[in-house]
Amino acid sequence: MPIVKSDVLHELTMAICRAVGGGEHDAALVADHLVGANLAGHDSHGVGMLPLYVRCWTENNLQPNNHVKVIKDSGPILVIDGQRGFGQVIAFEAMELGMAKAREEGAAIVALRNSFHIGRIGHWSELCAKNGFASMHYVNVVDNEPIVAMHAAAEPVLSTNPYSAAMPGANGEPLVLLDMATSKIAMGKARVAKNKGVPVPEGSLLDGNGWPTRDPGCMFPERFGALVAMGEHKGSGLALICELFAGALTGGRTLQPEHPRTGGAVNNMLSVIIDPGAIGDAEACQHEAEAMVKTAKSAKARDGFDEVLMPGEPEARQRKQRLEKGVDVDETSWQEILAAAETAGVTASDVKAILDR
Repeated sequence: MPIVKSDVLHELTMAICRAVGGGEHDAALVADHLVGANLAGHDSHGVGMLPLYVRCWTENNLQPNNHVKVIKDSGPILVIDGQRGFGQVIAFEAMELGMAKAREEGAAIVALRNSFHIGRIGHWSELCAKNGFASMHYVNVVDNEPIVAMHAAAEPVLSTNPYSAAMPGANGEPLVLLDMATSKIAMGKARVAKNKGVPVPEGSLLDGNGWPTRDPGCMFPERFGALVAMGEHKGSGLALICELFAGALTGGRTLQPEHPRTGGAVNNMLSVIIDPGAIGDAEACQHEAEAMVKTAKSAKARDGFDEVLMPGEPEARQRKQRLEKGVDVDETSWQEILAAAETAGVTASDVKAILDR
């Protein structure tokens, strides 16, 4: 299993993004995001996504040079079309516009539709928190077949529909950062398990007959099974809310079968961005939030646990470790990334030069 330094992954990712037509700034945003996901321990949303990106580029489902198009700008409301540009670029631009709106109005509702894959959603709530904003983000996935079975269902009707929210901290970092798929595991985690040749956690997959399985082979390379929604009826309910808020409210479409499914990876996202100072005393809010987090962390840990962790803490610890030691990339994923680089037009000599540095 290769262990690759993050700067090498970053340079290789930028080379692939440039090769498919992305500019230098856009390539850097994509690389920052994907490698950042690996550093946070979310390999499902890291550089292993590059083969999908390159495939969608060859099929014209990814338009690397497109940027946001503002459809509506009225009071606190922004409606934005991503025009299938690199999601890491589109969502960054959407959040920049949304935060500017929140500074002006006190809060912003950003309806982003028709963006190519926007990556780890926690990245966007983290970006808002670093700029002093509380935020919440509802996401759905369209232009592809459903992959998640709701509670009591034997077949898929939804996608992994992630939800993220963050509270800003006093030090320029999120105080709390919640980032989760509404399926028990993300689709990318099933891909990583398949590439590593290991089973997925119990209760996270159904086979083609609707029976529980731990074999990720039911999702890759041919998909005939389904991911399971987290939290039984509660997780299914949140997944459906994400579908309706992100897909129906934004105008970006839901996964209902009237719409085309061309094999792309298109995200819609409804974001609510809030300036804490616009609601009340920002310092009092900060004190109350910090006191609550301190109280939560002080709880006695149950047997089998060392401590009570807040949302976002595992990622922060993983980031520190991987920055020092490098990122583990399974051999199958690594070969797929190198093949994607070749398809994109990155020469073998250029790849070797990057890896030899």
